[in-house]
Amino acid sequence: MALPDLLQGRLRVPLIGAPMFIVSGPELVIAQCQAGIVGSFPALNARPQSALVDWIKQIKEALGAYSELNPNEPVAPFAVNQIVHASNTRLREDMETCVEHQVPIIITSLRPPEDVVRAVHSYGGLVFHDVINLRHARKAIAQGVDGIIAVCAGAGGHAGPLSPFALVKEIRNEFDGAVILSGSITSGQDVLAARAMGADLAYSGTRFIATAEANAVPDYKEMIVASGASDIVYSSLFTGIHGSYLKASIANAGMDPDNLPEGTKADMDFASASKSDAKAWKDIWGAGQGVGDIDAILPARDVVLKFEREYGAALDRLAAE
Repeated sequence: MALPDLLQGRLRVPLIGAPMFIVSGPELVIAQCQAGIVGSFPALNARPQSALVDWIKQIKEALGAYSELNPNEPVAPFAVNQIVHASNTRLREDMETCVEHQVPIIITSLRPPEDVVRAVHSYGGLVFHDVINLRHARKAIAQGVDGIIAVCAGAGGHAGPLSPFALVKEIRNEFDGAVILSGSITSGQDVLAARAMGADLAYSGTRFIATAEANAVPDYKEMIVASGASDIVYSSLFTGIHGSYLKASIANAGMDPDNLPEGTKADMDFASASKSDAKAWKDIWGAGQGVGDIDAILPARDVVLKFEREYGAALDRLAAE
């Protein structure tokens, strides 16, 4: 397996906090990185565009100050997610900002990120690209990405339909870079399972919606805690590609979650985020199938420490068998 040098010795748990539209902001990212996991946010969350540089500076300053005061604590680097799609009219400007300020990790989504890879590698940064199948992974590998995020069945947001047992093995057979597994990662046991099947890192979004620092309204956080796997709807209606959403939020928006029409790729528009009157992710709330394992709204640091305890306990349990 292949953990990048940038992450060596800087992680409490081999985990990335996934970037979530609207939900992920500087407060959550700082808390995650200070706790010892990679924190990330979508560039499009910083509005207007000029706010992006302020967010990056805020995160860098907070992490630098924390590192000085806590020299023995693992402090992880942060990441910015870029939607590489024609409807994202900010991409060029956002990437110029990220390159100027040397964001350590860029997470790319959708189109193969050749131009982004070249720009980020110019200053020694890393590019992780998310995929839902081997065909997409092969395209990203050919363009020199440092890591592949396998977004598997059960993940929140724009999830794929494949089992992690299938997709991780297929990617690992062809790629010697970092492999990151996404899909219902809510505990330290899940992180250990991801590593056992060949991933270097796990990727968790939904668990961090139900945190004090997440930029989610209280009803959203409470719905996460109250929901189970059967309360997740997989639909292409809201953005044109399939994603996982909380059934109750769809019902609250006046739609029948069990009878949604299909969207099409022609509907993809990451400037407006939705073709329906109810917008993803403002009104229609994303979440993965791991919601049933989330029973409390906690500070992000407490969540990370819980991951660490569970990860260690799972290792000890297996060693004792």
